[in-house]
Amino acid sequence: MTCLTKFHSDKLATIHSGKVRDSIRVDDKTRMIVVTDRISAFNKKIKTPIPNKGAILNGIANFWFDKSSSIIDNHIIRQIDENITLVKEAEPIRVEMVVRGYLTGSMWRGYEAGQRTFSGVTVPDGLTKNQKFDTPLITPTTKDEDDTEIDEAAIIANGLVTAEVFQQMKEKTLALFNLGSTYLAERGIILVDTKYEFGLLDGQLIIIDEMHTPDSSRFWPADGYAQNPATVEQIDKEFVRQWMLANKIDGEVPLILADEVIAETSKRYQEIYELVTGQDLTISAAPMLERIHQNLVDAELLGTDDQISLN
Repeated sequence: MTCLTKFHSDKLATIHSGKVRDSIRVDDKTRMIVVTDRISAFNKKIKTPIPNKGAILNGIANFWFDKSSSIIDNHIIRQIDENITLVKEAEPIRVEMVVRGYLTGSMWRGYEAGQRTFSGVTVPDGLTKNQKFDTPLITPTTKDEDDTEIDEAAIIANGLVTAEVFQQMKEKTLALFNLGSTYLAERGIILVDTKYEFGLLDGQLIIIDEMHTPDSSRFWPADGYAQNPATVEQIDKEFVRQWMLANKIDGEVPLILADEVIAETSKRYQEIYELVTGQDLTISAAPMLERIHQNLVDAELLGTDDQISLN
């Protein structure tokens, strides 16, 4: 199956190529976000793509941007292809707002090793794996290749954002997490943790990037958690992380996934899409290169003779 691993156009310039998304310049006020089939874990770019992953992430993120618009404005203009969305150009805030409802993942691994303070938030001794916190915790990180823990004082002292704007970010983070948690609970899903990215548009705080996707979030089935919190099966990319940890080579996690891991990961992404949106995943049967090129022509971003490549 064809996968989108890197978007290139002779006409449209690439602003930035991230772990998953390619940002393409349209004009001073507009950029095009191409959501590829790349996957990352442990801040590493995995070399094997996941079929349909980009379309799934794009669809889920835009679903949530629409649903959360009463809480905070976002950067969306319109979706023009399964993998591509036009967005407003905003000034990104270089902080990821990580919010955690449960002690799991990297936080649990740190806790198990003796760490008790995370991004300035201190948690008590005696907690157990996957235990729910009394209230969600916000544990920010830097927005860079390392995603380093950072506390509120350092964020403000380093000029990453003003104290006033950071207060708004905290309030919006908890409101968005409550929205996602409540909505997903009605569908038998626990929103375990997630991250939000914010930007400034004409001086106003908006939400950008993605929201409540399998890349940015951890999901558990509620019935599985009720049966055994410690061994609950996840339906997000933690499956990939655990496989990588279990298959280290000379102490390093592998960057090439086994075929069965690729297939299972694609299946899990599709399942969470259908659970979240309540819709079946529909991908155009047209060849991906032809489909994307035609959609860009229809959006008047390319001419019929302009060329693109997807890898």
